[in-house]
Amino acid sequence: MSQLPPCPKCNSEYTYEDGGLLICPECAHEWSKEAVAAGVAEETLIVRDANGNQLHDGDYVTVIKDLKIKGSSSVVKVGTKVKINRLVEGDHDIDCKIDGIGAMMLKSAFVKKA
Repeated sequence: MSQLPPCPKCNSEYTYEDGGLLICPECAHEWSKEAVAAGVAEETLIVRDANGNQLHDGDYVTVIKDLKIKGSSSVVKVGTKVKINRLVEGDHDIDCKIDGIGAMMLKSAFVKKA
């Protein structure tokens, strides 16, 4: 019996094979055997804007709706151009800095690629 690699996400040794995938029973992470053989990490975050365009770190986006800022009376106006610093996992998936306001996190559903 061959030794299967540990889970790349939680490092569990209890992985098992199902067809072309390797599966971790502890965290439910799935990855392909080909990615393990090639040594390629398969975990890439895909974030899409309101129109379905894929976003990347460093892209410029435009706000498509007036957004109230929590805990402030300020508003991010429609048409505000924003540079994406990085994409993160979670509800608010764009980490950016807006001139005159500062560092913020935005939802990708309220922006479109410029």
